Amino acid sequence: MTATTVASTEDPRRAGPTRRLGGLRQGAAGPLFVAPFMVLFLLTFLAPLGYAAYLSLFQERLIGGNTFVGPANYVTALKDPLLHEGVLRVATFFVIQVPLMLLLALVFALALDSGLLRLARVIRLGIFVPYAVPSVVATLMWGYLYGPDFGPFAQLSQKLGLPVPRFLSDGWLLGSLANIVTWEFVGYNMIILYAALRTVPQELYEAAAMDGAGAWRIAWSVKLPALRPALLLTLLFSVIGSFQLFNEPKLLQPIAPDVIDNAYTANLYAYSLAFTGQQVNYSAAVSFLLGLVIVIFSYAVLFIANRRRTS
Repeated sequence: MTATTVASTEDPRRAGPTRRLGGLRQGAAGPLFVAPFMVLFLLTFLAPLGYAAYLSLFQERLIGGNTFVGPANYVTALKDPLLHEGVLRVATFFVIQVPLMLLLALVFALALDSGLLRLARVIRLGIFVPYAVPSVVATLMWGYLYGPDFGPFAQLSQKLGLPVPRFLSDGWLLGSLANIVTWEFVGYNMIILYAALRTVPQELYEAAAMDGAGAWRIAWSVKLPALRPALLLTLLFSVIGSFQLFNEPKLLQPIAPDVIDNAYTANLYAYSLAFTGQQVNYSAAVSFLLGLVIVIFSYAVLFIANRRRTS
């Protein structure tokens, strides 16, 4: 065997970092593939975040113009009762809406995974379709249904001689918002849980059945433990989404102005400060504090979940 033949049969992986791939060194290919994402991440996330942090340290004054005030905006926001009410309202919304939504998603995922449903694909698609509807369209649709004058529920109640349900009254509005968000996101969470169930090895089900476990026992002892990571993921997404509640109250505000004010939720309050009150600096501080609240709640959820897992 000649030297040329030996060289040609050598393992190409031994060529080291100088091996070229498509005219580029193999070591440089990875950063080049990641570069588009990093550029977009910098321009669409880090740069606006840094600019908002910069704005939150200033204050527009009649005398002196835009003046550096340090953490003064944050101190004011921490004492702001409107912000406190908005955060408390979305926290209440989270406690009411998220458990119901995740329970429905879990029931649907288990039912679909059981294989006992007829037309399972049609049912799965029907549950998921509301998530494909934009939240703006969904809110406008439910706003029409909730309407106390022109809505179908109001018209049906009038024909039956019953009192018109006040879905947009002060006592009902939070539940009405929870219904819209639940209708939108049950399908999304169901798909996550259903996909997690499909990854469970079939051997576990067979072993449980051989031990005499029925369908309910398998669901409780095999499927639910396997779903804990997926449930934790959906719970974290729900924490972030609940505290960022904006589209639904904003779009329902014109038909319920006496109930939904500009500070109904913390996110709506930050928006109103910036684009209605022209208090951009204070709005940036409120937004950062809202982000801090989301981080704290998310960390609390992770801490409790890890504590239960280790115990």
